[in-house]
Amino acid sequence: MEFDETSLRSGDQPRGGDQTTRQRVARSILVNGASTAVALAERLDLTPAAVRRHLDQLVEEGAVESREARTATRGRGRPARAFVLTERGREGFDQQYDDLAVQALRFLSETGGDDAVREFAERRVGFIEERFGVVEAAHPELTPAQVLARVLSEEGYAAAVRDVPVGEQLCQQHCPVSHVAHEFPQLCEAETAAIGRVL
Repeated sequence: MEFDETSLRSGDQPRGGDQTTRQRVARSILVNGASTAVALAERLDLTPAAVRRHLDQLVEEGAVESREARTATRGRGRPARAFVLTERGREGFDQQYDDLAVQALRFLSETGGDDAVREFAERRVGFIEERFGVVEAAHPELTPAQVLARVLSEEGYAAAVRDVPVGEQLCQQHCPVSHVAHEFPQLCEAETAAIGRVL
């Protein structure tokens, strides 16, 4: 989407800078949470009209969605809209973090070998055993699988438990390290071992 130079302030750039400015808008929402066009404009030193054009494009791409903003008082006119990142919008940022994580693990592997990667993987999933007992004590009504699902969900795994004919099935709807684990399966191995120990 192209912009009128008249709709820009010092923080925005015409035409060629649209993508960069759009990324700044998305990043501001990521960092600050649900935001109105006016709040984004003030934060990024853009005009509200310029921000709305970027938001329209982000909505069209499926990276952002709008909802009615919560305000203490309602004035006249249309209700203000707050914009939040969708799962698809977050994926763009996750991919950047994944690339950095892969580079860091490659460096660790080259300098410290497989043992260093394995030790890192085990330390990374230490939260499973640390948090399991705490959550179990606080929620004695939960089954061990439900406790584990709660612990994993708190770390971004979006885990849930389903009843199946032979017992319970733990499902992870989102694994925060799935892209990295393709190259470094030690991450999954350490996670599986920690899950086995708590269950």
